[in-house]
Amino acid sequence: MNKQLACVFWLLISNLASAQQLPAGAGLEVLKTRCVSCHEADIITSQKLSLTGWTRSVDKMVRWGASITPEERDVLQPYLAQHFAPRPMASHGSTDSDATYKRVCLTCHEADIIQQQKLTPTGWTRSVEKMMRWGAVVSDAEKQPLVDYLASRFGPP
Repeated sequence: MNKQLACVFWLLISNLASAQQLPAGAGLEVLKTRCVSCHEADIITSQKLSLTGWTRSVDKMVRWGASITPEERDVLQPYLAQHFAPRPMASHGSTDSDATYKRVCLTCHEADIIQQQKLTPTGWTRSVEKMMRWGAVVSDAEKQPLVDYLASRFGPP
């Protein structure tokens, strides 16, 4: 067996092994055939998105060439939202913005990835707006204070 064929075989076996650890449910087979054929399961399971976020994620994959029928989407997206949804966070609320940060950002992301961003206020605005499009629940009243909070704590040096 040549080296390239061995690599493809190893990749398929590792993807199948990781797919076997996914929770049972109506969308599991679609996930295995349509998603885990390209991604390792951990990149999917590490996402914590709402149904809206998963719908947008599947939309993006389709734009990038994934082949999935409307019937498969109807089963896959609720499966993803049920098993890989945002984790609720208990708010210790030292400030309203701190509570919003914990509820909105830390539900899906580990603190270190946020702290490493070092974005300007404009960059944080874009990031927060992107996360809102992906399903993060941030009210109009919370948005600017959250951006200010992020920029003041995790801005450029």
